[in-house]
Amino acid sequence: MKDLAGKHIVLGLTGGIACYKSAELCRLLIKAGATVQVVMTAAAEQFITPVTMQALSQRTVATSQWDAREANNMAHINLSREADACLIAPCSADFIAKLAHGQADELLSLMCLARPADKVPLLLAPAMNREMWAHPATRRNLAQVVADGAVVPGVGSGEQACGETGDGRMLEPQDLLDELIAFFQPKLLTGQHVLVTAGPTYEAMDPVRGITNLSSGKMGFAIARAAREAGAEVTLVAGPVCLPTPRGITRVDVRSASNMLEAVMDKAPVADIFVATAAVADWRPAQEAEQKIKKDGSGQAPTLSFVENPDILATLAQSPRAQSGELFCVGFAAESQDLVANAQAKRLRKGVPLLVGNIGPATFGQDDNTLLLVDEQGVRELSRDTKLALARKLIADIAHKTRATG
Repeated sequence: MKDLAGKHIVLGLTGGIACYKSAELCRLLIKAGATVQVVMTAAAEQFITPVTMQALSQRTVATSQWDAREANNMAHINLSREADACLIAPCSADFIAKLAHGQADELLSLMCLARPADKVPLLLAPAMNREMWAHPATRRNLAQVVADGAVVPGVGSGEQACGETGDGRMLEPQDLLDELIAFFQPKLLTGQHVLVTAGPTYEAMDPVRGITNLSSGKMGFAIARAAREAGAEVTLVAGPVCLPTPRGITRVDVRSASNMLEAVMDKAPVADIFVATAAVADWRPAQEAEQKIKKDGSGQAPTLSFVENPDILATLAQSPRAQSGELFCVGFAAESQDLVANAQAKRLRKGVPLLVGNIGPATFGQDDNTLLLVDEQGVRELSRDTKLALARKLIADIAHKTRATG
């Protein structure tokens, strides 16, 4: 999926050891469909060569405002007029100070100052020692550049090249790519709080065995990411899955259906939208054995009794906030057959305005899916696509419905 297809990005590099990450970032931007023009300060050239960045970007790297190859000798004007966004990564403390005070004594700072600010956004990925990051002067300068319209997605934390540990590392290339992609997505849910459940639940039989299902959590994680891209504050309640948490999302890990209900009820009072994507176990063993249930040589299987798990979606859908329209509830149905009939019946049974259906065995663990949207108007199919692309379409549909009913 080429999320940045048709976008032209100016990638600026300032002096810092994190320049090594910029090579991977450039590669990822191009892989996502963007064209990339690299602009480097003289300090950046001490850490990585223009030759490396030229090879990766397939464009001559711009390093000087005095480049005679520019017909009008105005590289700082030409570069910014062609861009859809300027991303400075790494952005040093010195460069942040320059931006805060409007200094422009080399090509990159000239270009930032000369860009049409209403058309060409400026994103900064700070990279510096932890003490520099925490210094009051840096904090003041950051506040000023943000007030002037720059977007600063933050920094990472961990080991630094100097041997110290703390905040100030440049975000990883994949994180910066995700931030840039999110920046370009329509902000359909600004000001909304979205609560999403994802993955399977695990119902323990004994200390080593339990009942679960094949849900990977990928669809729910994609929905959480798409909601955050749309401008929402997102809380993700995840069953036992091995997936990285999308940028900017609050994650709560749970194990069983009862754990998930408890977490959801804790977060629901501040939610505006609830998307129940998790494949929650309908039943759990009535009792969890204290020790592993072993074979005894008789050939007889142990007798297990089950009790029904709480219905998380129905509980939320029947809550006073949902009934009054304050909480918009979306359910999921993972079926193995008769998808349309089962999805329609489940929507009515749960009492939700929107039910999303799919064939579980055909989607569990996969990176793509086909969705069926069922509401009071009827049934609409979203044809096969990546789960993230489908999640964005679903979020757009939810945004439309909540605006119409809000």
